Amino acid sequence: MSTREERAVLRLANVESSYGQVKAIRGISLGVARGEVVTVLGSNGAGKTTILKTISGILDPDKGEILYDGRSIVGEDPSVIVRRGISHVPEGREVFPLLSVRDNLLMGAYTRSDRDAVARDLEMVYGYFPILKERAQQNAGLLSGGQQQMLAISRALMADPQIVLLDEPSLGLSPKLTKEIFEIVVRINRERGTTILVVEQNANMALNAADYGYVLENGRIVMEDTCAALREKDDIKEFYLGMKDAGVRGERRWKKKKNWR
Repeated sequence: MSTREERAVLRLANVESSYGQVKAIRGISLGVARGEVVTVLGSNGAGKTTILKTISGILDPDKGEILYDGRSIVGEDPSVIVRRGISHVPEGREVFPLLSVRDNLLMGAYTRSDRDAVARDLEMVYGYFPILKERAQQNAGLLSGGQQQMLAISRALMADPQIVLLDEPSLGLSPKLTKEIFEIVVRINRERGTTILVVEQNANMALNAADYGYVLENGRIVMEDTCAALREKDDIKEFYLGMKDAGVRGERRWKKKKNWR
């Protein structure tokens, strides 16, 4: 185990998860320190979403350990994991389309009993995403894709989480909207100290927003480093940032740092 994993507020150690007979992630070990933005990069089907579903309790791992604040959350019901301080923003947003924007936000606070603080946090998310206040009484299904992504992030914040799990926040959005949402994600992290684990295909945006990154291929982590260092690695430049060296041919040349079981 690395020193980084040892000091992490959220730690996965040799985690494996499957869909039936199909192994989706294989021996995943990673750590997220308190107050960080951490990203997991990978192509479609690499296993990124499975990592988040396993952390949030939607999937039970086949093996391995998931520790949050030093305590195992393996086998916990997703509602218990939310109460403990981990909120999940799923891929595709999954807002409640027939409920108003405001009611969607209040659904995010269903585990809380501090009603005064809920009212304060409602104004907080309106501050980050003013369009949601303008459309508070409108059905969420009538929002644009970008506005629904804003709503999904805000709904997660209404649970007053310590950690937010963000699954492909750029999915289906224009470059302009993607940039805007990532800027606000960074603001939330810096202003509120919220720890964020984001999985993304848009490597350029994720590497500029996050502090530390992992690269996932075929269910395994094949590279990890600070995002500043990852941006300078030839493989990242070629396969994720589109900066292909004219002399490079053939398959990916990942050098695995760990011996997976």
